[in-house]
Order: sequence, then C-alpha cells, then structure tokens
Amino acid sequence: MIIMSPFDVVIVGAGPTGLACAIACKEAGLNSIVLDKGCITNSIYHFPANMVFFTSSDLLEVGGLPFTSPNAKPTREEGLQYYKRAVQHFGLSVHTSEKVLSILKKDEGFEIAVLKDGRDERTYRSEFVILATGYYDNPNMLNVEGEDLPKVSHYYSDPHPFFDKEVMVVGGKNSACIAALELFRYGSRVTVVHRGDEIKQSVKYWILPDFLNRVKEGSIKLYVETVVERIGDQMVFLKNLKNQRVQSVANDHVFALTGYHPDVDFLSKTGISVDPRTMVPHYNEQTLETNVPGLYVAGSISAGRNTNKLFIENGRFHGKTIATAIVNRRLNPPS
Repeated sequence: MIIMSPFDVVIVGAGPTGLACAIACKEAGLNSIVLDKGCITNSIYHFPANMVFFTSSDLLEVGGLPFTSPNAKPTREEGLQYYKRAVQHFGLSVHTSEKVLSILKKDEGFEIAVLKDGRDERTYRSEFVILATGYYDNPNMLNVEGEDLPKVSHYYSDPHPFFDKEVMVVGGKNSACIAALELFRYGSRVTVVHRGDEIKQSVKYWILPDFLNRVKEGSIKLYVETVVERIGDQMVFLKNLKNQRVQSVANDHVFALTGYHPDVDFLSKTGISVDPRTMVPHYNEQTLETNVPGLYVAGSISAGRNTNKLFIENGRFHGKTIATAIVNRRLNPPS
C-alpha cells in the first residue's frame, strides 16, 4: 500500500463544486488534492450527449474564470471543455480513477483509503476533508421485479439505439420529458409513466408545452397516477393508483428516470449523522462543517433528497465558505 504525503485538504469529487473548492483552497494558501472515482466532472460526462444546461454560462463559472459560449445556454460539451480548462488554468491537482473506500478520523486529521484504477490501494493523509460527491451515482430504484434486466437503464444518453423501438420513460420531471421528446423525434414509440396526477409545472417553461402538445396529439403516450408493477422481457405491467387496474404495455427498453440521492451509507461510515427521512447530513450552515470535526460537505450532497435545492449555480460558492472556515479554524483552534 502506498502512503501519500500529507495534504492540508483532500477533496472528494471532481465535479464543478469540488473544483471550486480546490480553487478556493489554493487561493487561501491551502495544499489540496481532488480525488474522483471517474473523470473530471464525471456526472456531466454521463449526461445525455445532446444536453443543454438550463442556465447561462456565467452562472456555471468557477474561480472567476470566464465561461464564454455563443449559445444562450451552453452545451454539455462546452461544459466539459470549460471545467477541463479550469483545472489547467488554476493548476489544480486532480487524481481521477481513484475510488475512495473509507475516510477515517485520526487525532492528527484523516486517513483516506482509495483504490486506484480498480487494483492499486493507496492512502492519503490530510488535516481536513471536503465531500463534494453529489448524488448522480445513486439512482432512486423502482424496486420492482425485472428492474435488473439489461433493457432497464437509470440514465439516458443517446436516442440512436432506440430507433423504431417501444421505449418507456418513467418519471415526470425535466430529464424524463427531455428524454421522451428526443426519443420521439428520433423515431422511437414513446410511453411516459408518472405516479403524479400531472406532469409538474416545475418542468422548464420551454420544455413543458412541447411535451404536453406531443401528448395531446398522440405522438407520446402518457400514463399519470400510474406506477410500474413489473418489467418483463417484452412487456411492462402498469398499475393505476386510483383504480388499482393492471395493464400491460409492449416494451423494448425502459428508462427509469426517477431521480437520484446521496450515498447515505458512505456518509454514515465517515461518522456523519444523516437524517434518515431527508437524507440531509448534519452540518453547520455557516461553515458547512459536519458533526465530524474537520470534515465538510459541499454542493448538492448537503441537500439530501431535495436535489432541486442545490445546483452548480449555488454549490460553486461553497468552496470559499469552507476555505475561509478552515483558515479561521487554524487561526483559532478549538480548545
């Protein structure tokens, strides 16, 4: 096992919030390193290939580095290029393909055990740790028979493989509506299943009318107040929540786009107290320090189940808050 030289701060997660934390730490004179089990901005990399951000490029900037785009809202590819440039511009130390296995509190700080490239174990030592892991790696499961079939996906990427196929999208928020529209326009026969009584008005204003019009004209089938009862090889069985009636729908592929949640088990293993209902970790709202001294949370992971509360736009400011708290803690150590 390799023991890495001690750092002031180890940041877990190389998404926009994690990178913003690294920039803030560097500006505060703290020696930090960023670890990620995937690539830089791994979640954005796994977003749909044709995705467009819901916000303008200036609200996605980190460290004051300008993010220019010819479009009103930047694309996924532009985002990937921008955050790669931010790593280069600020000279950040980012180690990818390093999965954090455990974070142990020690008297002098923390020991962070990782697995590099799925085979090499190494341990980092640091005085402080920032968790900026987000939630995108943990989908909300349907918990029904057949969910483990190869034809079921919890992520949507590209419509091409599903031309002339019977495709079901489960969900009623932005990602479900966008996937349904893109699949329909590429030539899929699309069915959308939503447990609510209507598609939420919170769906972006330029997406919702398009989706509802496609439903109204019959191009997309919509089942509301309905849940998936069982998934078969060629059929999906749906249950109406009002009358409990079950019906079957022909199906080649299912996209279960029912949202995501933080890795509560991992948080708990670090010693962080987590509300079992909301999945919100215990932390100080002024400093973002958790109940484990020296261990901080940043970005959407701090919102628990309420994943619509924190985005890149506001999570990117957590880095400066935490860096300031760490510097103040060093100047005024707890007695």
